[in-house]
Amino acid sequence: MRNLQFAEERPRSYRFRSPQGEAPLTTLRPYQRDAVDAVFDFWANGGENPLVEAATGVGKSVMLATLIRELLERYPEMRILVVVHVRELVEQDAKALLRLWPAAPVGINSAGLGRRDWRSRILFCSIQSVYRAAAQLGPRDLVLIDEAHLVPRAGDGMYRRLLDDLRATTPDLRVAGFTATPYRLDSGRLDEGDDRVFSEIVFSYGIGQGIEDGFLSPLVSKATATTLDVSGVARRGGEFVAGSLEAAVDREDVTEAAVAELVTLGAGRKSWLLFASGVAHAMHLRDAVRRRGIRAEMISGETPAGERDRLVREFREGRLRCLTNCAVLTTGFDAPGVDLVAMLRPTLSVGLYVQIVGRGTRLASGKTDCLILDYAGNVRRHGPVDAIVVAGKTKGGRAAAAEVEQVRAKECPACQSLNALNARTCVTCGHEWTRDEAPKHEAQADAESLILSSQAPPWLRVTGWDFKRHTKAGSPDSLCVSFHCGVSTHRLWVCLEHTGGVRGRAERWWSDRGGGWAPQSVAEALDRTDELAMPAEIRVRKNGKYHEIVGYRDAMREAA
Repeated sequence: MRNLQFAEERPRSYRFRSPQGEAPLTTLRPYQRDAVDAVFDFWANGGENPLVEAATGVGKSVMLATLIRELLERYPEMRILVVVHVRELVEQDAKALLRLWPAAPVGINSAGLGRRDWRSRILFCSIQSVYRAAAQLGPRDLVLIDEAHLVPRAGDGMYRRLLDDLRATTPDLRVAGFTATPYRLDSGRLDEGDDRVFSEIVFSYGIGQGIEDGFLSPLVSKATATTLDVSGVARRGGEFVAGSLEAAVDREDVTEAAVAELVTLGAGRKSWLLFASGVAHAMHLRDAVRRRGIRAEMISGETPAGERDRLVREFREGRLRCLTNCAVLTTGFDAPGVDLVAMLRPTLSVGLYVQIVGRGTRLASGKTDCLILDYAGNVRRHGPVDAIVVAGKTKGGRAAAAEVEQVRAKECPACQSLNALNARTCVTCGHEWTRDEAPKHEAQADAESLILSSQAPPWLRVTGWDFKRHTKAGSPDSLCVSFHCGVSTHRLWVCLEHTGGVRGRAERWWSDRGGGWAPQSVAEALDRTDELAMPAEIRVRKNGKYHEIVGYRDAMREAA
């Protein structure tokens, strides 16, 4: 058994170092390697608690497994705790590590899985099973949290209690989080505020990037004739009150109309996942689908574990076409074949919206895309899933929710696909809007840059570029790169003298533009700009009052 004084006795050399120059332990996708390296770089530069933002379906469990193995290779005495909120994720993350490292010293502590290990060097656990038992876990050097958006920024929740108790024996405990949604409805961004757990986001890889790179399934969204009316639904804490919501939307006529439409639009789809507004609503949706001759089942928090496992297995194997659920299959649910997601659960939570849509982004054999049917108005309420803007916080510290819901997407009159409000051409069928067709909200939408991932901004030809030092009081200097596109100029600030994830992004930019090892200073960069290859074209997206460069196209790729 490990001595509880380990943290105090640990030599100073027992610090996190960057694995640069060492061969990776497994073949990873480029962004997975970058994510792990960003965490190591952050620690190597003195950072404490990094947060990785990675879209649903891009393999966070592989990132976790790689990070764990590389740490244990360097520090064999390290003790790591991996904490999640559902038993499915406990099993999924543990299996990912064992696939990578079959001899890993792994233990599991999850009542739902019937395992109660405590002292394993690498322990995967459900937060509900261990949050009161820090002493039994022994001293831990690192806590990894999958689905880190469930960690409250302050208060006495299960995660905060466990971390506080572990720090009683290991004062310099490190915490690293992984999530697709680095924000909470009650407090905003996870990397903001004096009471935050996570220091900063060190790496980001979103849905839009994953789709463009071919690692996630494309999403298409159809406007539905049936919509759920939430005009009279009460709100509390920035979200619809559950009882009031279910009472408003669980109506037989609405359910029958929605399911009739679902069966028509989903005729060519093999795996339907429906999100309901309550347990009774989920049952009624299931029954309505069954009446149309389609095998359907329902899962809720009340479903016995054995039955739940059976239904999920049959759904994944394609023997069950439709699965309805209430507040169960939003995070930690992995069914790559899902090619239709129906939202019948209106929400004011951006995070919940992103998690629901993310259930359809995984790749699968024979799957070309995933259809999102939005009966709930969530796409219009929150906008494109790859261009989420997290609300600011009110004086009381709560993330602000709009008092009046704003329309953030428009329906194509030809094919009913949802498009960005400022789109002039439908992303699905090519229909062209005339100015008279544009909705009244369009001026506001242009200001908010509401662009769908599939409605990418146009390419701008780069006619020249130049470099200069940018100085800002209170911050390290940066390299200002100006891209000249005809009469317009767009600028990018490359933060080579910063640390952590910001420095990591600067290094990747330098490398992507053809440079060698990234310069350590702006002065060195200005001396080495001849290493860089000017892009043939760039994509520029409006972000609030500013513009940001979101894509590069090189001359060689263009010629190909």
